Amino acid sequence: MTGKVLVLNQDYSPLTVCTIQRAFLLVYLNKAELLEADSEHSIRTVSASYPLPAVIKINKYIQVPYRGVVMTRQNIFKRDNGLCQYCGIDRDLTLDHLIPRSKGGKSSWNNLVTACKACNAKKGNYTLEEAGLVLKKPPFKPSYIMFLRNNLGAMKKEWMPYLNATAVA
Repeated sequence: MTGKVLVLNQDYSPLTVCTIQRAFLLVYLNKAELLEADSEHSIRTVSASYPLPAVIKINKYIQVPYRGVVMTRQNIFKRDNGLCQYCGIDRDLTLDHLIPRSKGGKSSWNNLVTACKACNAKKGNYTLEEAGLVLKKPPFKPSYIMFLRNNLGAMKKEWMPYLNATAVA
């Protein structure tokens, strides 16, 4: 029994993803409510059959501190889909400061983009305008929900209404 289950807070906001075993236990102990079940599979015992959880909602509201996406090299690559933001290739990737650090540029979500080594060398210590380069898309700080939705890998169809309904900031 392998797989993941989307866990929602009492207000239907996504909390996390957990294992099927953990989700089943939460539902069985009445700590969570089963919202969506996997239509193709079930959990069978000698005397009963239970639906396999796909989405559950916690019965008691959980106060979650602000969840931001940590700015790391890997997360910037994920945000940019592993492509150079100047030419679009997916090899020899590095990070580039749009406003160079020597000109006061900071390491922030809005100033860092994924770039291949060739484009990064071409841009060098210049701004985009000075180097004559154009971005494929502007950099942004992803929200936690957007990051969760885009980087979980294979998403179950049962999750879509709960992740798409959330506003992307």
